[in-house]
Amino acid sequence: MADSDRDDRPSPDALLAEATRETRGKLKIFLGAAPGVGKTYAMLEAAHERKREAVDVLIGVVETHGRRETEKLVQGLESLPLKTVDYRGRVFNEMDLEAIIRRSPKVVLVDELAHTNVPGSRHLKRYQDVEDILAAGINVYSAVNIQHLESLNDVVERIAGIKVRETIPDSVLSTADEIELIDLPPEDLIKRLAEGKVYVPEQARRAVHNFFSPGNLTALREMALRHAAERVDAQMVNYMRAHAISGPWPTRERILVCIGDGIAASRLVRVAKRVAERRSAPWVAIYVETHRHLTLSEQERDSIAQALRLAEQLGGDAQTLQGEDVVEELLGYAHEHNCTQLVVGRQRRKGWRKLVRGNTVTDRIIAQTGAFDVLLIGGEEAEKPVPRLQTQAAEEARDWLGYLLASIGVAAATGLGFLIDLWLPLPNISVSFLVAVMLIALKLGRGPAIFASFASFLSFNFFFTEPRFTFAISDSQNILTIVFFLVAAIIVSNLVSRVSQQIEATRTSGRRTANLYEFSRKIAAAATQDDVLWAVVHHVAATIHGKSLILLPHDGRLLIAAGYPPEDEISDKDAAAADWTWTNARPAGRGSATLPAAEWLFLPLKTARGAVGVLGIQMAGQDYLSPEDSRLLETLADQAAVAIERTTLVADVEAARVATETDRLRAAMLSSISHDLRTPLVSILGAATSLINYQDELDPENRLELAQTIQDEAERLNRFVQNLLDMTKLGSGALRPNADWADLRDIVHAAVERSGRLIRDHKAKVDIDPSVPLVCVDSVLMEQVFFNLIDNACKYSPPGTLVTIWARGKDGHAVIEVCDQGAGIPDADRERVFDMFYRVEATDKQAAGTGLGLAICRGIVEAHGGTIKAEPGLNGAGTCIVLSLPIGQPPDMTLSDTAGA
Repeated sequence: MADSDRDDRPSPDALLAEATRETRGKLKIFLGAAPGVGKTYAMLEAAHERKREAVDVLIGVVETHGRRETEKLVQGLESLPLKTVDYRGRVFNEMDLEAIIRRSPKVVLVDELAHTNVPGSRHLKRYQDVEDILAAGINVYSAVNIQHLESLNDVVERIAGIKVRETIPDSVLSTADEIELIDLPPEDLIKRLAEGKVYVPEQARRAVHNFFSPGNLTALREMALRHAAERVDAQMVNYMRAHAISGPWPTRERILVCIGDGIAASRLVRVAKRVAERRSAPWVAIYVETHRHLTLSEQERDSIAQALRLAEQLGGDAQTLQGEDVVEELLGYAHEHNCTQLVVGRQRRKGWRKLVRGNTVTDRIIAQTGAFDVLLIGGEEAEKPVPRLQTQAAEEARDWLGYLLASIGVAAATGLGFLIDLWLPLPNISVSFLVAVMLIALKLGRGPAIFASFASFLSFNFFFTEPRFTFAISDSQNILTIVFFLVAAIIVSNLVSRVSQQIEATRTSGRRTANLYEFSRKIAAAATQDDVLWAVVHHVAATIHGKSLILLPHDGRLLIAAGYPPEDEISDKDAAAADWTWTNARPAGRGSATLPAAEWLFLPLKTARGAVGVLGIQMAGQDYLSPEDSRLLETLADQAAVAIERTTLVADVEAARVATETDRLRAAMLSSISHDLRTPLVSILGAATSLINYQDELDPENRLELAQTIQDEAERLNRFVQNLLDMTKLGSGALRPNADWADLRDIVHAAVERSGRLIRDHKAKVDIDPSVPLVCVDSVLMEQVFFNLIDNACKYSPPGTLVTIWARGKDGHAVIEVCDQGAGIPDADRERVFDMFYRVEATDKQAAGTGLGLAICRGIVEAHGGTIKAEPGLNGAGTCIVLSLPIGQPPDMTLSDTAGA
């Protein structure tokens, strides 16, 4: 592709990214190679420089770690007070995100980018706070060490033997507008450490022997330099695309190797790998798929596919481009991705081949690549694979059949020419031959079409030019006519053949795209793992017209999870091949290079996290997959692996949620038990001790009061234990209502009488409409519900206030309200108060409950088919717990029934 032919417009994606950044703040990251290199110091120095330029600079959070030099730089800069967060009885200081956004400075300093916030903050991680600040249009200066990068977590652990817990995604570093690398030689950093400028002396000695060894620091330094260079390089490429700079700018080596069907493709890939390794440069293997791809033999196409797979295995990238001009596509990709060197194979084209087909791809690349270095790889042409006898015989039969049909077509055109010759002049006869050549090119391909062109030329000359039935030509005008006819026939045959191949290539690509789209639609609609597995095996079996199955690991073994048609077991050979595929993440089995005696071919299902399973396929009457089928199956396997991993992640997230909820409940239960068991026990022990130690000094009234205290606290303890038992029964499903028809007034009055000691400091009012009919409930359990509600109302309302129990019939339900005149329940907590061990945060004057009473009430009410909810009291004062119980139709009580009773 010539430079003048390239599209010199800026990249739309790059322009869109720049436009998006215009509305956001700029992020500058001070990237440290190791702790103590001075990244926070450098950040503060940059802040002072901005302040001298009259820029509004604010410190959001800066960690000085007690370093005197850093503390001096904090002075003179405005600092925003940190907010306090109470967590598990301890107070922590965190950056005040809301205050920063309200203050809206020009630049804000946010240290320790990988910091994890205290639970209860808006975001889990500090880098997420930074995202909000940037979205508000505020520029951010931040600092982080290279070991906190997520992709390097395992590498750092292997090098230093330390697991870094706080990490940031790589995307945070890649989207930064500016990166400033802060680096020190290992010897200088160790000297700073020894001088106490990084850690206190004792901590510094431990650090030198563990993390801060010269080898560790050198490795971290190299990683920091490499990542900073990669980020700067990516910024340069984006700048070139946004400003339509054709490049290349050879700031960093990038190798592009051109894969073709000439010189051995695998050899080119290996040479490119060695060149890239020597220069520490990224590299990519490119194959341009033209219409000629369909005319290649299966072995040639397989060789190209193997070369692309080899490139990926050797650590390079592999790309397949679509187009008709190989050189244009290659150079376009090289310019777009700022490649600096092309690796191509030498191609030789001599004699009539060069005259007809022109210069080779290699010649054209060399002629048009003034901006690139070209490494030309010599050597012999790739050996053409010897086809098997059956395949060779079939291909020869097809060739002879094509030429035979071409001969018949020319004969038919000759016969039509005799009919045309009866009414029309000589030039019109050539049309019949041109039509025949076009049809032959369309149906049989280029070879038979060119043969038909020459045959038509000879037939036209022999039968229709003077003198007829000889190959001599007497009229010079006829010479020009038949020569132009031959040229036109050859051109038409080539054009029609090429169009036919392009149409077939488009159809093949369309079928592949439709197959992948249908597959992605199926697995996207699958909600469970079983649905995903069934969709995968069914679609793969339909694609290959054979059988398929999926094996997943279970207790250290691979087991069949799904199959179509259903498969229950596989042979020992197939099981061995499947195990090998699972262990090595490479294909094995029939048609592969590993364990080819197996009946099934197994492909690994793997994602970025690792292998998730194995896909097995069995083709009917076919030993080998074509390259197209192989690439399609690999793509299907990749999508299937992602879908299976998605369902596994959903299960993992649900399990983690359940585990977190279980831990929360366990902690809440232990906290509740430790408090609510200790409080009554302390009162009982205190009263009993007084009765024993001061029995002679206590008058009867005091002894009665102490005995009453023991009874009240024992009853409180008994209620708590009963609540725990009831909650256990509800959780296990063992608490089943023994329902019978009962009068609601009797149940409520029994609960009020039972709670006499609880309401002695309150006023109780029972207002139940006499028209409320009988309800079918378990009287004992419902009495417990009302007792818990009365207990709750008395506990959270001031002494002397009114506790009201109100009931009416409404729409086939009995609606009961238990209202108090306490502080009320916040709107956000009205639903959560019915959760186990959940308690609204109480003031100092409020009693702390166990968080079980309302949860038990909800369990019992819902077991009766009713509902329970919390609503604000009259005029917004206090709380009303509203119950709704179905009334139903009680049985008729006849006189005989009463007498019998």
